[in-house]
Amino acid sequence: MQISDAESVVMQALWDASPLAAEDVFAAVATGQGWQEPTVKTLLNRLLKKGAISAERDGRRFLYSPVLQREQWLRQESEGLVDRLFGGRVAPMVAHFTENGRLSKKDLAELRQLLEDIDDGH
Repeated sequence: MQISDAESVVMQALWDASPLAAEDVFAAVATGQGWQEPTVKTLLNRLLKKGAISAERDGRRFLYSPVLQREQWLRQESEGLVDRLFGGRVAPMVAHFTENGRLSKKDLAELRQLLEDIDDGH
């Protein structure tokens, strides 16, 4: 399931707190995005059609909840990025970020720990 960048902003609001009414989603995302309420409603409808969210009637409004879990979306997005940009290999991606100064000492320490954990069978 492909989620656009704009749709992912709406999904993040729903992952953070749900169920939410359309006006609550709008309040959560509008300030940072500069969107109008019709834009948010359009994005909610797109996500409904894709099956990424569900809607439950609550009186005269609908409450929206995520169906697509954040972890599932992150996995799809990260695998797609690695496939598209680095031929499906993680090592060239890490090398790219290292060569371009994008990894902090803390990042490098965390990567070392991850590698040690993998070597130790964790």
